[in-house]
Amino acid sequence: MIQGYIHSIESMGLVDGPGIRSVVFFQGCRLRCLYCHNPDTWEMKGEKAKLMTPRQLVDRLLRFRPYYGQEGGVTFSGGEPLMQPEFLAECLAMCREEGLHTCLDTAGCGLGDYEQLLKLTDLVLLDLKHYTPEGYRQITGQPMEEFNTFLRTAQELGTPLWLRHVVVPGLTDGQAHLAGLSDYIAGLKNVQRVELLPYHTLGVHKYRVMGIPYPLEGTPPMEKERLEDWNRRINERVAHSGPEG
Repeated sequence: MIQGYIHSIESMGLVDGPGIRSVVFFQGCRLRCLYCHNPDTWEMKGEKAKLMTPRQLVDRLLRFRPYYGQEGGVTFSGGEPLMQPEFLAECLAMCREEGLHTCLDTAGCGLGDYEQLLKLTDLVLLDLKHYTPEGYRQITGQPMEEFNTFLRTAQELGTPLWLRHVVVPGLTDGQAHLAGLSDYIAGLKNVQRVELLPYHTLGVHKYRVMGIPYPLEGTPPMEKERLEDWNRRINERVAHSGPEG
């Protein structure tokens, strides 16, 4: 029997895809991003991890169906949901059978058959850590090849994408960096929207509780207003490129 390690479930999320959604946070992640705010999800068998079967999880999600309306649904997040591909595939298939809209909130770095998972997914919220191999490794501690494999598969299948990019003071907030990001995104297909996310420090206390050093200690939070112009410019460029570009 397939079981998955689940960190937690948010019953009514409003920022993880269209409409009102249930958000399922998976355990396990290969990346060690400098600004990660969920270090408690890194290990597969974390302290809060709960084992569930796909049927148990989807039955629980179905309880919230009345809140989803026409636009909402279920978002699988983490951690990294792609780290538990067999469990995730069964959950996605069950959601499709039940008519639930599904999102993958992912950094595109996991295990297994990405094609199978993407064919069962309605929308991908893709965390674009960096657009260069050097910058990607600096932020995540991992090479960029796995992300490129996932993105290439999504492009080949025509999977709708919402791209997210965390903007960190002194790291990814320069004008040259954001211009390069815009150029990179302009070369992708099926991008529906882009979200520049301001760096925050809401997860720093978890590092203290867990007794591990926080890599960006002393870095100030980013004001959302500073990103409004670039958010507008990049999304306008995406819109003008048409539905396939």
